[in-house]
Amino acid sequence: MSKLVIVESPTKAKTISRFLGKDYKVESSYGHIRDLPKSKLSVDVEKDFEPTYVIPPKSKKRVSELKSLAKKADLVILATDEDREGEAIAWHLDFILDSKDKKVERITFHEITKSAIQEALKNPRGIDLNLVDSQQARRILDRLVGYELSPLLWKKIRYGLSAGRVQSVAVRLIVEREREIEKFKPEEYWDIIAELKKDGGEFGTKLLKKDDKSIGKMGIKSKDESDVIVKDLEGADYKVTSVTKKERKRNPAPSFTTSTLQQEAARKLGFSAKKTMMFAQQLYEGIELGKKGSIGLITYMRTDSVNLAKNALLEAKKAIEIKFGKEFALAKPRYYKGKKGAQEAHEAVRPTSFLRYPQDVKQHLDKNQFRLYELIWKRAIASQMQEAIFDATTVDIQAGNYLFRATGSIIKFKGFIAVYVEGKDAENGRTILNGKEVELPELKEGDELELIKLIPNQHFTEPPPRYTEASLVKTLEKEGIGRPSTYAPTMSTIIERGYVEKKEKKFYPTDTGIVVNDLLVEHFPEIVDLKFTAQMEEELDEIAEGKLQWRKVIGDFYKPFKKHLTKKEGQIDKKKVTEEKTKEKCDKCGKPMVIKLGRFGKFLSCSGYPECKNAKPLPEQQKEEEKLQKEYADEKCEKCGAPMVLKRGRFGRFLGCSKYPDCKGIKPISKKTGVKCPKCKKGELVEKTTKKGRTFYACDQYPKCDHAVWNKPVGICKKCEGVMVEKKEGPECVECGK
Repeated sequence: MSKLVIVESPTKAKTISRFLGKDYKVESSYGHIRDLPKSKLSVDVEKDFEPTYVIPPKSKKRVSELKSLAKKADLVILATDEDREGEAIAWHLDFILDSKDKKVERITFHEITKSAIQEALKNPRGIDLNLVDSQQARRILDRLVGYELSPLLWKKIRYGLSAGRVQSVAVRLIVEREREIEKFKPEEYWDIIAELKKDGGEFGTKLLKKDDKSIGKMGIKSKDESDVIVKDLEGADYKVTSVTKKERKRNPAPSFTTSTLQQEAARKLGFSAKKTMMFAQQLYEGIELGKKGSIGLITYMRTDSVNLAKNALLEAKKAIEIKFGKEFALAKPRYYKGKKGAQEAHEAVRPTSFLRYPQDVKQHLDKNQFRLYELIWKRAIASQMQEAIFDATTVDIQAGNYLFRATGSIIKFKGFIAVYVEGKDAENGRTILNGKEVELPELKEGDELELIKLIPNQHFTEPPPRYTEASLVKTLEKEGIGRPSTYAPTMSTIIERGYVEKKEKKFYPTDTGIVVNDLLVEHFPEIVDLKFTAQMEEELDEIAEGKLQWRKVIGDFYKPFKKHLTKKEGQIDKKKVTEEKTKEKCDKCGKPMVIKLGRFGKFLSCSGYPECKNAKPLPEQQKEEEKLQKEYADEKCEKCGAPMVLKRGRFGRFLGCSKYPDCKGIKPISKKTGVKCPKCKKGELVEKTTKKGRTFYACDQYPKCDHAVWNKPVGICKKCEGVMVEKKEGPECVECGK
């Protein structure tokens, strides 16, 4: 009996084929084999939102091959991914193969290992039409919003723009955060640290109270106030009034969901959500491990569950005992409470074998695959290790009518932090990976302390941080917007559409993003409303559970949406959306100048256009351009020797030959660092970008000099004359490491 197994990707097919006998033939569909065509809406709203699916040209040959193979097989097994997208692919395959005269089975598995595949083959099922309906509802809903709303953006703003349920909410969050930052007014405040000494042990304490009243963060508002307190404290006696010691325990975070994996890979590895999912897919589908062949190294990476399977928990305990010792292992497994709506039948992201230690597979993985595998392994193994135990000490010190407090902790038993410490985003947007433990000298009540010095510190309140990929994914998940499969595409889409820019890992809204967002917020508030979008996600979940009918959900949304859209098409004034009035007069015709939105951002234009075509950069842009023009005044075209002039294109400013179109020589504008090249001694290190968008720093004399570094140069090492680069721990020389 011949059996045809169909999966989505060739890598997955290759890995699975190793675990099956000669009776099985494993083939790939190469992703979706049917979809809504891009050229038209393809959803008949008059026929209860009936979709029209087509086979894309690139898939036609593959479909023909699969049909031929299916005819020869006695049994067809659809083994696509276990989520809604995978279920939909299986459904489309079943439809196209039209295997009415033979048996078709559906199997699912969390990992691509021999045991998992064999278990799945023992437990086949039919296609889950509820999951298919949920995926179909999302696809049709997004198609209706995108294809109906985007043309309005073309008419009222400019051609090529798009709107979408999740992407528009993500942009709104970024725009609103930017406005919070713009409106923010920093407030001055001070704190006072007393450095004290006892029997040779020095430590710092922070001023906490005055006259038994808490001072609070904003309690000292100026240098004058700080100086008065410091004067009071200089002659005071410092005495320990209480010492409190407590044992504190800390539990590990659960194994990764899709969201937490993307967040942590962004914080610790610097990966984008898209990059994280790409490497995770490779690890899931199978990696060649020498003589062992291709093996899936992690479980399925699109999941919102924090559960681990029973066999995985047992193996984790064994791996912990071998690697770290029995004292680090748990007597009973640790279980975590999942979020509301999580699909608990799925598993968290974990290694397919905890006994496959990262170092054992390192030689078979590229650098990025290894870093992600190690992160997943450590997080999952840590979740089943003993808690960390700390001896925490709090010391109160009286100084006249002032009270200082010192806190410190010493690790008594490392537990899980011997392997893994969770990263988090600090208030200023930087990433904290591990706080330093403060060690206090042995102190007791009544001890008199020597004052070394008083340190008044000036601070200013900081605005909320701009979103990073990690914090944006975290917020979207918290608000119930999007699902595991949508986070990475959303991040990519808002950048590709030109609605946001990513600088130093932070999101900044573009002029276009702000204008589009403001139009949607004013005229289509439901589309960008967080609660409405979250409610729609819940309804899609309920379709997957069989509680709601997909056509009704779409109908309830679409009918009022379409009515409102038709009304707004006649009401929205393009000039009000894309133009801002100014007090400046046109220096050519005297009419008022207005700020317009162009392909490359905002600019000043004469309100008399098209009769008067006067246009120029905004004042702040003008200053920047004048600065750049001076900087590159002597730049010559490498093709013809003519002077280069400053130009603006889709990807920003660049230098173009002044003899264009006769000569099409161009040169990118590189941001200078002010650091001389240590190799050729002639050039300067400038900021550049790889084809994949990664920033690096290279000599501006390239190709004559090929010196380059990944981290931002900040100076030259006094010891070896190598380049000092920016690191989290502080500047470091790339040559001598000092």
